[in-house]
Amino acid sequence: MIGDHRRPEIGADAAIDALSDGTYVLDVREPHEWDEGHAPGATSIPLSELNERVGEVPTDRPVLVVCHSGMRSARATDALRGVGVDARNVVGGMLAWRDAGGTVVADDGHPGAPVD
Repeated sequence: MIGDHRRPEIGADAAIDALSDGTYVLDVREPHEWDEGHAPGATSIPLSELNERVGEVPTDRPVLVVCHSGMRSARATDALRGVGVDARNVVGGMLAWRDAGGTVVADDGHPGAPVD
């Protein structure tokens, strides 16, 4: 469709499955949120730092972007797509990830939980 600029999105179930394939997961929440619980193997770059650190995000494979509920990750997905990254927003964020049975680890490696 001409003029259709829909943001690519992925559901939590599919994102959890993609993790086993080594998919890059970018968590754009703030450090205190990350510390409480994040997806195993995810990379933390807070949304507030994304402009300065965009060079750390791979451009050779899809990037799943997650936050608490999907709002910040939607903005990050748009920004990353604007610079050529194949970014996809995880709908519902870490709350949906948890609710779908995805593993959540704390910063110390123990079981964690997203901040409610």
